[in-house]
Amino acid sequence: MTELEDRLERFETLTAECELIVRLATDSNKREFYLKLGEQYRQLAVDMREAIATRAAA
Repeated sequence: MTELEDRLERFETLTAECELIVRLATDSNKREFYLKLGEQYRQLAVDMREAIATRAAA
């Protein structure tokens, strides 16, 4: 597994953890924080997939 694939896996794991916290959080501020954080990790995962695809195509 390449370093980029390792990072992709980490971002996907962090996204899933944030989604779990959002579902379990009773504090609305915490829920909103982890919702936004999860969205950022999700975008990082999308960007990482694109980087992997670009590198594979080269």
